[in-house]
Amino acid sequence: MALAFRLQKSPMPGFGLGMGITLAMLSLIVILPVGALLARGISYGPEAVWATINTPRVWAALYLSFRLAFLAALVNLVFGTLLAWVLARYDFPGRRLVDALVDLPFALPTAVAGIALTALYAPNGVFGSIVRDLGGKIAYTQWGILIALIFVGLPFVTRTVQPVIAEIEQEVEEASATLGAGRFHTLRRVILPLLLPAALIGFALSLARAVGEYGSVIFIAGNLPMKTEIAPLLIVIKLEEFDYDGAAAIGIAMLLISFAMLLAINLIQIWSRRRIGHV
Repeated sequence: MALAFRLQKSPMPGFGLGMGITLAMLSLIVILPVGALLARGISYGPEAVWATINTPRVWAALYLSFRLAFLAALVNLVFGTLLAWVLARYDFPGRRLVDALVDLPFALPTAVAGIALTALYAPNGVFGSIVRDLGGKIAYTQWGILIALIFVGLPFVTRTVQPVIAEIEQEVEEASATLGAGRFHTLRRVILPLLLPAALIGFALSLARAVGEYGSVIFIAGNLPMKTEIAPLLIVIKLEEFDYDGAAAIGIAMLLISFAMLLAINLIQIWSRRRIGHV
């Protein structure tokens, strides 16, 4: 039995041209590079790919990258949402300056960000010296990596959630208060359900950005194998050694893990939207 596909008519023309351009760009930018990576892994052989990945050094780098990226995305989810709320709901001196500074990690080259963070948090830096006097250390440790990942990922959450907060009418909160709900109840039952889909998108974007971050991390990480060596750095090391198959194997591992994590986030997002729709 033939399947009949019916397109919803739109008053705007150009569906065919727009779809063609979209598919062409998607193929060139996403599908072809990912396909080339997978093809390289297939030519290398599944057993050889697994043998490359299944080493203590690679597992340590993968675990470090994804664990710290997840933690950084969680921190950004909380503080990025709070920052978006302050920028969208309050008017204060310097608000526009703060709003502009949120986009700084977008414009600042990652290598420059890494050098700046290292200068601040190194043992002889402004903040690093304070921590050193207290008996601690930030730069060249996993704490330094976490700070760098938080820095590059914060704008993704703030810029995703901020427009949603701006669209929420304050009358909704006033109606909740009129009905006798307290501030915490209004936040939990009214505001957070409306923000959850956008917050999850920001979390996913921040996570994806942190997983593949390289430039801002290598300066502050110390790059010690089994301790502060991230997976992207290990790929670069493989490429410098002309071990292209080994680099492709680690890249495939990162691709599969990232896909699984983003798929789980999307499933949670779909569940949250359905739950909100039934409320």
